[in-house]
Amino acid sequence: MKRITALILTCLLSVGLLCGCGAQQPEPALPEIIIGSDTYPPYVYLDDNGDPTGIDVEIATEAFRRMGYQAVFTTIDWEQKKTLVDSGEIDCIWGCFSMSGREYDYQWAGPYAISRQVIAVDAGSDIYTMGDLAGKTIAVQSTGKPEDLFLHHRIADIPEFGAIISLEDRGVQYAALDCGYVDAVAAHEMAILQYMEDYGAEFRILDKPLLVTGIGVAFSNNDNRGLAQRLTETFAQMRQDGTLQEILGRYLEHPETYLEVESLGQ
Repeated sequence: MKRITALILTCLLSVGLLCGCGAQQPEPALPEIIIGSDTYPPYVYLDDNGDPTGIDVEIATEAFRRMGYQAVFTTIDWEQKKTLVDSGEIDCIWGCFSMSGREYDYQWAGPYAISRQVIAVDAGSDIYTMGDLAGKTIAVQSTGKPEDLFLHHRIADIPEFGAIISLEDRGVQYAALDCGYVDAVAAHEMAILQYMEDYGAEFRILDKPLLVTGIGVAFSNNDNRGLAQRLTETFAQMRQDGTLQEILGRYLEHPETYLEVESLGQ
């Protein structure tokens, strides 16, 4: 009886091992790409569980998955972004990052979408044009594109402001306008619209944009992995198969208008 029992156990073990050989094995984890960003709804922000989400997070997750990587977002000091990417502490910078004027500072992937830099004022303000801002106070984000445009007079018809207030926290500038501490703010149009929706603020965006620019992903000029070129090619595939429009459509009205990157060359 003992010999029969042992034989049965041996057979069962053999069958179990054979069946186990045919079982589906978990896929190996993809290598990580560390993405440095900042909170900037609707592009990058934290959901109710504290996890990164938003337009850029969804695009990055899908694009890098196609390239064989796992996208990992980490919050950085935005003013230190170039130092961080050049040192290799992060692999790239991604977060509604304007390419204009920075073309040679980084290796760029993109543009994958366009963004309008605009000026917003209180809905009841008597400011309607750039000229009306003479002597007024305007808030911008430190190291952002509007700060660069104003401080270095990179566009025509910039008035003599009463003060240009540079704030490290992007969200503070909108709150400053909402509370009446400043007369205007300058930033990405979509970020302003998102703040208005989230907080019920009543702003009015001036008709003429400061700048229409492409937004992209910045890699260090020292990076020799070819990731910027591969990511640009992946963006083209995602635009062609409708993935980019689908992602933007979950956050923005008329998403197709933000994908007209060909117009930037005109």
